[in-house]
Amino acid sequence: MGVGISLSGLASAVAKAGAIGVIATAGIGQFEADLDNNFKEANVRAMCKEIRAARANADGGIIGVNIMVALSNFDELVQCAVDERVDIIFVGAGLPLKLPHTLPLDALGSLHTKFVPIVSSGWAADLIFKSWAKHFSHVPDGIVVEGPMAGGHLGFKKEQIEAPDYALEKILPDVINAVKPYEQQFSKSIPVIAGGGIYTGEDIYRIMQMGAGGVQMATRFVATHECDASDKFNQSYNNFK
Repeated sequence: MGVGISLSGLASAVAKAGAIGVIATAGIGQFEADLDNNFKEANVRAMCKEIRAARANADGGIIGVNIMVALSNFDELVQCAVDERVDIIFVGAGLPLKLPHTLPLDALGSLHTKFVPIVSSGWAADLIFKSWAKHFSHVPDGIVVEGPMAGGHLGFKKEQIEAPDYALEKILPDVINAVKPYEQQFSKSIPVIAGGGIYTGEDIYRIMQMGAGGVQMATRFVATHECDASDKFNQSYNNFK
């Protein structure tokens, strides 16, 4: 949903409807005049603008941002999001074992902003939680598990996309089990949010019956009027049979 698909327009509409509206930060500075000569600052500036615009139109709803670890300006984007008091930072495309040194790493729980990594296995979830517990005396506030049907950066091979052993329903229980010990250790509820190939209310019900605390959806929202992409891009989805 990056590069102009989910910005303040879609995020604020989703938040206003009662869900978490997420701004995708990849390519977010594409319309800044100085992008070519001032890449990092242009992207940070653009993200701050989108956060403020989303909040202004969200009627008090929850606004999040998705920031990829792989981005060259990861630290600057995270710091900006925290400074803007965004509600949630979803962190994907890499394992967030380190956070910007400019954050209060010994008091992450005091921040308004919550941190929710994105993983594709129980092993990855345990690795992140173990590292945060050791270095920050704190663990993420939730976690997203994406299966191979998600449009993310998770490293699934082509033959694994439809393989039963890698299905979201297969890896979700592993992530739930990986998180449980940390819920007990830190006396906090840590929701596991499942994403990838979830399209209908029936899909949502089925996944939440398996123990997920919520679901993540993206592609469905590309076909909405509120999507921030161009009308032609939007229509290409609506025309698909």
